[in-house]
Amino acid sequence: MSTRNLDHALMREIEVLREEGRAKAPERIIVDYIPPSGDKGPRYMLEGLDRQFIRMNSNSYLSLSNHPTLIEAADEATKKFGVGPGAVRFIDGTFSLHVALEKRIARFLGKPAAKIFNSAYTSNCGLALAIGNKQTHWIGDELNHNSIIRAMRIANVPGERKGIYRHNDMDALKQCLDEVPNDVERVVIIFDGVFSMRGDHAPIDRIRKVAEPYNKGLKDGVLTVVDDSHGIGAFGKTGRGAAEYTGAQPEVIVGTFGKAFGVNGGFVAASKAIIEAIRQKADTYIYTNPLGVADCAAAIKALDICDSPEGSERLRNLHERIRQFRDGIDSLGLESIPGPHAVVPLMIRDTQKTHRMVDSLFENGVLVVGLTFPVVPRGDETIRFQVNAAHTKADVDYVLDILSKLKD
Repeated sequence: MSTRNLDHALMREIEVLREEGRAKAPERIIVDYIPPSGDKGPRYMLEGLDRQFIRMNSNSYLSLSNHPTLIEAADEATKKFGVGPGAVRFIDGTFSLHVALEKRIARFLGKPAAKIFNSAYTSNCGLALAIGNKQTHWIGDELNHNSIIRAMRIANVPGERKGIYRHNDMDALKQCLDEVPNDVERVVIIFDGVFSMRGDHAPIDRIRKVAEPYNKGLKDGVLTVVDDSHGIGAFGKTGRGAAEYTGAQPEVIVGTFGKAFGVNGGFVAASKAIIEAIRQKADTYIYTNPLGVADCAAAIKALDICDSPEGSERLRNLHERIRQFRDGIDSLGLESIPGPHAVVPLMIRDTQKTHRMVDSLFENGVLVVGLTFPVVPRGDETIRFQVNAAHTKADVDYVLDILSKLKD
């Protein structure tokens, strides 16, 4: 058997992606990490290049991935239990650190229970499989992350069991609720906590207020679900995310250990019944090996740091650097989407100019993400910057200085 014909067909499909501007560029390879020194934050080396880079495209908002306490915890756990679990959770693949991490993240978020997954992506898919049935109606924000969209597809949500509302538009959400069919028993309103391309957040307090009157008319009620992967750890007064920032708790919180906490893995935090349903029904939990114990041990230490004076200081510096960068953009007369989050979109609104600016930032040692047509609509072309706690005042000043030279 040969894959020759298939290879040709796949390469033609990839070529179409290139022609449409949707193909991924070759992946850059990080080959070294240079710790912070003096007034400089951490720097990175890329394969084939003899210069250092500031990462302003990293989700590691609290800059914990190189923290010695996390590394030590991961090493100790690996030496004790090995590098892999050797089985799924149901077949003696559950280690004490899996359970400890589930209890720790539930306590951090003020929920009765939690279940960990290999990623937030598989967490969303597992949750949908666990809580959805033929009498479930799903309602989501139009800018929801791909993992939420995919979760609804995996749960086989038909068109008549789904509503999409305009981004953060509460009148549109109400209209979706008004259009729920009469035979529906439960409604799930699902949305991002912080929207990863824009840095704005869901108004959870207003969403709950809109949803409340509809709760009594449904057998199983209305369930609000937030995927706050970009918020938890980095957003809110103590890093509890969009729920803390808006002062309103959804029934279910999905998140990740792979962003602010600097490790790997995802989770769902909710009632004990929802978590047990996940354990019994979620394919993405049941049929795959769990996180390695090293990730679990490191994530527990990350949560402990977040609840410590050191964590408060990291969060304070992160928020200060966000303000510095946003104020700098404003002073340069550049356009962004307002908000207090570490995701700072710079609106360029032109594909070629976006490419030129991304390339120029790269030549000056700054890594960012450019979003251009057709990935985004014409006129919405953007450069996404992400501020981290290890960025220094000098780092941010350096990037703003480059932007001042490039803006025209």
